[in-house]
Amino acid sequence: MSVSLNYADLTPGKATKVTVGDKDVCVVRVNEEVFAVADICSHSEASLSEGEVSGEKIECWLHGAEFDLRTGAALTPPATESLEVFEVKRDGDTVTISKSGR
Repeated sequence: MSVSLNYADLTPGKATKVTVGDKDVCVVRVNEEVFAVADICSHSEASLSEGEVSGEKIECWLHGAEFDLRTGAALTPPATESLEVFEVKRDGDTVTISKSGR
């Protein structure tokens, strides 16, 4: 399963929620790169796409846990578990998000 987006529609530093199969995914454009991680915080049931982006990190709006957008790693408490990372491919103006084989 995958979903395609227009690169120009992704605002740098702002998260966008999409659905890949049965999973909500948080997609973030940082400068020229695009990252995709699970949208639900690993600490609570909060949507990360409503959180604040700072560089290659996203902060959960509910309890302030931060995650690395590149690796999905939990960077600050209260989160201790990493997020699922989704594969991102860019072909010109098309960005395709798909479930990673990892």
